[in-house]
Amino acid sequence: MAIATSEPKTYTAEAYLALEVASEHRNEYRDGNIIPMTGGTPTHNELNAMLIFLLKSALRKQPYCIFVTDQRLWIPDKNIYTYPDTMVTPRPVELKPGRTDTVVNPIVVAEVLSPSTQQYDRAEKFAAYRTIPSIQDYLLIAQDQPQVEQYVKQTAKEWLYIDHQGTNATMTLRSLNVEIALADLYEAIFPRD
Repeated sequence: MAIATSEPKTYTAEAYLALEVASEHRNEYRDGNIIPMTGGTPTHNELNAMLIFLLKSALRKQPYCIFVTDQRLWIPDKNIYTYPDTMVTPRPVELKPGRTDTVVNPIVVAEVLSPSTQQYDRAEKFAAYRTIPSIQDYLLIAQDQPQVEQYVKQTAKEWLYIDHQGTNATMTLRSLNVEIALADLYEAIFPRD
């Protein structure tokens, strides 16, 4: 006897957005599929909070908005709605037409790597982010060591990879004219001796 299997349900973007507004949990939308987003570890949250703090301190009184995990981003070319760990946009923020809750113009996007998502963050997610014309910097922040992988947009099809390692390293976000010392970013995770 054969066991009947059901096809995975696909959703329109409009159906996803209606469900997401009422949802208690965040979900990513990938071209018809709704993927639940898992919660982060304390280290994940500490790194994301420190990045937000450092960016807020550096960009105070400048025309930028800094968003944390709960802000939805639309990637129209890939039909994806996602929630980056951190986003920086120019002020005023540009929203998806007809929406008051979905950003479309980040300059900097950062993801804190998790074992379950790091391959996706490095490959498919980065490929999707690269289709957004406004993005200038993409950061992948390791949890298990002081390391930030930075991709800096050179042209529409060319990105420079910079690997910042160790608490003596400093990364520069040229798009924002900001420098961040890894010692500061990781101070609660890898304290200085």
